[in-house]
Formats: sequence, C-alpha cells, structure tokens
Amino acid sequence: MQNIFSVLFEKSCRGLLKHTEYQQHTFPALLFCDIGGIRKNYSGSKKAIAGEEFYSFIIFYTLISCRFTFKISTGLQLKGDIMLSADIGIDLGTASILVYIKGKGVVLKEPSVVAFDQEQNKIKAIGEEARLMLGRTPENIVAVRPLRQGVISDYKVTEKMLKYFIDKAVGRHLFRKPRISVCVPSGVTEVERRAVEDAAIQAGAREVAIIEEPIAAAIGAGIDISKPCGNMIVDIGGGTTDIAVISLGATVVSTSIKIAGDDFDESIVRYMRKKHNLLIGERTAEEIKIQVGCAYPLPEVRTMTVKGRNLVTGLPKSVEIDSDEMEEALREDTGQIVEAVKSVLERTPPELSADIAERGIVLTGGGSLLTGLEELLEAKTGIHTVTAKDPMTAVAIGTGKFVEFMAGKRDFQD
Repeated sequence: MQNIFSVLFEKSCRGLLKHTEYQQHTFPALLFCDIGGIRKNYSGSKKAIAGEEFYSFIIFYTLISCRFTFKISTGLQLKGDIMLSADIGIDLGTASILVYIKGKGVVLKEPSVVAFDQEQNKIKAIGEEARLMLGRTPENIVAVRPLRQGVISDYKVTEKMLKYFIDKAVGRHLFRKPRISVCVPSGVTEVERRAVEDAAIQAGAREVAIIEEPIAAAIGAGIDISKPCGNMIVDIGGGTTDIAVISLGATVVSTSIKIAGDDFDESIVRYMRKKHNLLIGERTAEEIKIQVGCAYPLPEVRTMTVKGRNLVTGLPKSVEIDSDEMEEALREDTGQIVEAVKSVLERTPPELSADIAERGIVLTGGGSLLTGLEELLEAKTGIHTVTAKDPMTAVAIGTGKFVEFMAGKRDFQD
C-alpha cells in the first residue's frame, strides 16, 4: 500500500515540476519528498507564474495512514502566504480582539466594535474603523460591542466579527480550516462557553479549544505553570477581572468579577457628570484614564483639560482635572478588585500561599496598565506585585502557545 502511494505521489511531484516550467524567470528548485520514512530528492526548475514570486511553499498532506510531505524552496521573496492550515489563538476580549498565529506571534489587534446599519440590516465597519464611529453615528447606524463583560451578548454579530478577523489575520489562502483556541473568563457558564465554541466553528474553525483566561495569561507572561508551585495571576481585561492561583498546569482557586477597564471608564463618566456637570463620551473617558487615571496617589499630580457638554447650559465646556480626582473616581472599582484578590488569598492552600508570598502577584491585561495599581495591591496585601512585560498581549500569546502545545501533544500521540 505504501509503495503504491509512493509511486503515485512521485508522479504528482514530477507533474508539478513540469507544470510550473515557464519560459521566463527560471530559477532552480528543490523538491523534497518524505514518504513513510523514505526520503527522495528531485531536482527541477520552478518558474515565476504571471509575475508572482514564491519563496517557501509548504504543503502537508495526509492520506489514510501515510503522510506525504513535499517542499519547494526558491531564492525569491513570497508575495502572500499560502498555507495548508493554521493554528490560531484568539483573545476574545470585551474591549479588543487579538489574534495569535503559530510561528508568527500576535498578528492582529483591533477593538471588538461593530458598526451596524439598521435600515439596510448590514454591517458597515468592524474593528478600529468602527471604534472611531462610537458616539458619532447618525440615527440609522449603531456602533456596538457584541461582547459584554467577557461573554457574547450578540451571537450573530460576534460570529461575523470573528470571521472577519480570522480572514484578515490568515488571509483566504488556506487549503484547510484552522484549529482555533479561544480564551474565556474563568467564571463563565457552560452555556456561555458553548456559545463561544459555536461562534468560532461558524466563523470557520475546524476544531475549537476553550482555555480559561488566567491560564492563558500565565503562559503568555512566561510563567512555567507545569511545576508544583503556586502562581497568582490577576488578569484585568475590558469586561472582567480574573484572579487565579495556578499550580501543575491547572487552577487551584479562582474568582471572576465583572469589574474591569470598561467600568473604570463608566466611573469616570459618572464622576465628571456629578462633580463638574460635564457630559463626556466613552472615548474621552478612556483618554482620561490613560493620561491621568490612577489607583494610588501619585508623588507628582498630573493634570489634563477635558472637553464635553455642560449639563446646565447644554453648551460645550472645558474643565481641568487632575490625577487625585481620578483616584477618587476609581476608588470604588479598584477597591473591589483588591477585595477579590484578598478573597482568593484567603482560600489558597498554605503551601501555595507561601509560594505566592515569595514569587509575588503578576498583573496582566489592559486594565493592569492603570497607574498605581501595583502599589495599591502591595499596600493592601503586603505581597510584591509586578506587571507582565507585555500585559496587553499576554492572554493572546498564552492562548496561541496553548494551541502549539496541544498540536505537539497530538503529534506525539499519533
């Protein structure tokens, strides 16, 4: 049986070389064939097709129990990727979506916002283009976030958004549907988990693996979670904050609260309305959070001029605010995160508590970039706290590495 496939595959390979011989732009090519452990080399010539330049074209083909692999290598540059399949990790966040592709890293990061035309019943824009429309659309167009507090709130829109981002990240040059790993908050229900899985399959996934955000964040932060040692992760995203103690590759104690970056923005909007009679939008609140927002009093007070609508007169108005005001505005939200961390520590086994006291707490997620959050947690818990090297992409990287781990595990089992 194997010899028959070998002969058939050899003829196909020679036919490919013959088919690709053109009269212009000839360059050498090497065809490498591995059939059942028997290696054969074929030499031939590869031509540029209609001016297209190929650099490294790899196809992995599996038929019954035999694996056939061939590779054409040339010295020219590739214009567009052509892959048989891809392993993809997706950080399906409330505020933004990140896509990780095996061997390439994080290739896409865009806001999880969709602009929808209600009159024509179709999507107008997705991602950054749609985010720029928030608060600036006419009556017939609505810019929405199809994910709220870490879970899907609009299934159909989420499905279309996922498909758009997958196509944008890997292109349409796939011979086989990709394997996708998606992270979800640790506190999601089975129904919510199933909704994410179904949306990924409808968006074009061949297989879907669901991973909890704290596990993905720990892997992405460079922590070896396979060892029998306690590691505490605090992942502050856009819709949820996930807190977990991880050991031996699994969660020992965890909790998930619906207080995160979006709630910081809402608290700033409420504070400005109450304290300054100024109405501001989500984007302005986010800018305030980034520039002068803080969770702990700063040595040097930062200031910023904010523009919005005066609630009394209805006219445009500008006010100056400082970081001390923002610390007051965010105090309730940051206090709830601190209490959640304490509750997890109280339920942690003593041996793992000793490890955490030695190794510290690791912060990940976009919300962890809030100034003074490390100092606040250290002051309230007495445990050294650090932020991951790249907190924004830690979950996406961890999700992608989980895909690679599972793919390697399958190959080993095969």
